[in-house]
Amino acid sequence: MLTLTPLPEIPLIQKGDNLAEIILESCQRANLKLVDDDILVLAQKIVSKAEGRLVNLADVEPSPRAFQLAEETDKDPRVVELILAESNEIVRTCPGLIVVEHKQGFICANAGIDRSNVEFVPRPHSSPLLQGEGALEDEYVLLLPKDSDKSATALREKLEKATGVKLGILIIDSHGRAWRNGTVGMTIGISGVPALVDLRGDEDLFGRELKITQVGAADELAAAASLMMGQSNEGKPIVHVRGFPYPLRESKLKELIRSKEEDLFR
Repeated sequence: MLTLTPLPEIPLIQKGDNLAEIILESCQRANLKLVDDDILVLAQKIVSKAEGRLVNLADVEPSPRAFQLAEETDKDPRVVELILAESNEIVRTCPGLIVVEHKQGFICANAGIDRSNVEFVPRPHSSPLLQGEGALEDEYVLLLPKDSDKSATALREKLEKATGVKLGILIIDSHGRAWRNGTVGMTIGISGVPALVDLRGDEDLFGRELKITQVGAADELAAAASLMMGQSNEGKPIVHVRGFPYPLRESKLKELIRSKEEDLFR
């Protein structure tokens, strides 16, 4: 049976915090002992915060390209500068939105840069050139981890060393989808969990061989965990998973990313 349990009393994460220790302390408070094949799903924000990925917009100098794109999309040019720095290419734009290929290879809105649940410190004045969105000088935004797979693997290694059990780690974020409204939890970093489960060659209920079925198992679990985490002020950024229906194995995020040649939305 698949069970998902949000870990209790996770503190507000700061730069340099040891997420492995925080997880183990939370498990202890919940009387939860980690066992082989358990999975821990973490919201991207706490990983980014622990890795110091907060950026003060007052420190960002927009380029001419950022100012141009900001005017086209009605966005803060400082944020646009960060989006450009975090992206391989711009895929689509419209007022309020810049869809990019992130440096980690996936397509997402605004390079995953976010203000929600990110602190800011107001000052009494701001630059007249930057009135409007983000005009507070000491406002911070949060970038995605530089390498989410690497972050997941580092955390898994610490937890496995401390517990002596075999674990899986997912780092997830909320993304939109082509053809559908609403965001869902999706995997952006993975270690020890199958990204895809290939069912090609298996038979269906009537004995027909499956020809193309590959299950995005990591994203399915990410969506389920995201339901437990919530999307606003719930304060449940880590979910413990037991009973995942597929064997754990090594994998990488790139398994989930469709190549440009097969991507009909570009």
